[in-house]
Amino acid sequence: MKSPLLSLPGAVPAEGRDEGVAAHYGDLFREQRALADGSGLVDLSHRAVVTVTGSDRLAWLHLLLTQHVSELAPGQATEALILTAHGHIEHALYLVDDGETVWMHAEPGTQGDLIAYLESMKFFYRVEVADRTEDFAVVYLPAGSIAEVPDGVTVRETAYGRDLFLPRADLEKYAAGNGPVAGILAYEALRVEAHRPRLGFETDHRTIPHELGWIGTAVHLQKGCYRGQETVARVQNLGKPPRRLVFLHLDGSEVVLPGHGTPVRLAADGAEGRQLGFITTSARHHELGPIALALVKRNVAVDAELLAGDTAAAQETVVEP
Repeated sequence: MKSPLLSLPGAVPAEGRDEGVAAHYGDLFREQRALADGSGLVDLSHRAVVTVTGSDRLAWLHLLLTQHVSELAPGQATEALILTAHGHIEHALYLVDDGETVWMHAEPGTQGDLIAYLESMKFFYRVEVADRTEDFAVVYLPAGSIAEVPDGVTVRETAYGRDLFLPRADLEKYAAGNGPVAGILAYEALRVEAHRPRLGFETDHRTIPHELGWIGTAVHLQKGCYRGQETVARVQNLGKPPRRLVFLHLDGSEVVLPGHGTPVRLAADGAEGRQLGFITTSARHHELGPIALALVKRNVAVDAELLAGDTAAAQETVVEP
């Protein structure tokens, strides 16, 4: 779904998973600084929006999600995962309940599979699941923003900022009164700086929550049964995940950033050494320079110098080995 904000001056369309919104509006670092200072907004209108209504909505979702939501208070934001039977991450959901409806946003284009799974699990519960992507656009306001939220708009407020579920018809008017608008590249650079994983970037078909630091934030360890719980409990109580997320400071002399999937190796072994992981997201940060997140094998020493492709990289621990 193509955003109307792509018609703003300087807008450069994003590609890949973020197609449909702007990558930037002509000045990536200015846009990042504005967000870091608590001003402006980010158009996330390409993200999927799904709602669940009905008197059983929280009790029902509690059975399906990794998060404890049976007593979720109105206005309290949370995040949750849906896992496969083997504990691999299938969906990442960002939720809030307004007292009558659970609102959630998810990765662009994933609503079909998400809704199909939820519908298959309804059984006798009094719930209704709806795809609201065509009607509502997600808008991000950074932490510290003093932008007003229109009456009746559902807000998901976190330490990182506020997600608005804004009527799509109001998107242009709201952006005009609460800009400047920043592109998705600025948003992603701040996400990488904060070490926050994203489905489809930090995950692959075999990722488990422990590898990304999602235990605690998206996975509640003291709640009841859900699909994939056995794997979560086994790794938590008896072992360690096979991989771990790391934050990388990349050599700033390189012109091109290592893209998603770029092999990560020990610097001592050179560019032909054994692959120990891969880049998940890379970005240019307005203060830190080139940075990235990567998934590496758990036994990689925390102080080891690394290579991302041909680019030197110094690591910081995100998930302990």
